[in-house]
Amino acid sequence: MNIRDAKKLDLVDYLTRLGFKPQRVSGNQYWYHSPLHDEKTPSFKVNRLMNKWYDFGEGKGGNIIDFGVAFHKQTVSDFLHRLDGPGQKPVTHHQKSSKAAQEQEDSIKINAVKPIHSLPLIKYLRDRRIPLPLAQQFLQEVNYSLRDKNYYALGFRNDQGGYELRNQYIKASSSPKASTFIDQEADRVAVFEGFFDFLSHKAITDAQTQQSTNYLILNSASFFEQQLPRMQQHQQVNLFLDNDTTGNKMTAAALALDPNRFNDQRELYKDYNDLNAWCQHQGKSVRMQQKP
Repeated sequence: MNIRDAKKLDLVDYLTRLGFKPQRVSGNQYWYHSPLHDEKTPSFKVNRLMNKWYDFGEGKGGNIIDFGVAFHKQTVSDFLHRLDGPGQKPVTHHQKSSKAAQEQEDSIKINAVKPIHSLPLIKYLRDRRIPLPLAQQFLQEVNYSLRDKNYYALGFRNDQGGYELRNQYIKASSSPKASTFIDQEADRVAVFEGFFDFLSHKAITDAQTQQSTNYLILNSASFFEQQLPRMQQHQQVNLFLDNDTTGNKMTAAALALDPNRFNDQRELYKDYNDLNAWCQHQGKSVRMQQKP
């Protein structure tokens, strides 16, 4: 099969053949739990009209070939050969003659950034056990538009000016997607996958620990390998990653690379998916015991 023919294949049908079912469908938008990483909230969107996908958790997207290369971890040539295999070829996508089909894929546009003041967002922080004064130091209320509709969410800024966007209904991000590094000129760094885990750590550690630690919030597990050189600039790297397949793989890779530098800190929340989930069950009064 050649590239031109492959691009004509229906992506929704291909995902179905792989065993992935949409969690919700809104018009031409099909939302899935991402096939590319573990998650609880669907952040993988397929625009069936355009036959394109976008993963808000990974910050990337494309056509069926881009997906196949990322999902199967193959070259373009190998993926095209896979499509020629028995029972692999999905049905052909029939693109509708519509003005919308010619437009670029839906994207988030940031309209305004201001201090947190909306009551639903303050309640959401309370539910996640994040004190409002702490949240106000690192988060902002972001008004954004998507598909010509306006929304608002908590926004956590990354190093390239994009935002991680969260409220009780959505988990999204604006471009550009990147990690966030908070440099306090310390010789150790605490690493988190998401900003709620970072804020949870801040909420339950004492001031001395916070002042002697740099913070790296990946904002996506896909940035872990990219950020390894930055981690290795520190004498001590404390990993507060998720208790899932991806978190296990990243932690194991880091410990194999340098067991004296990298420390797995997940023992504290071993019965929960992440640090914030543990905090939601434990309350505010706990204090973290870090590995020295």
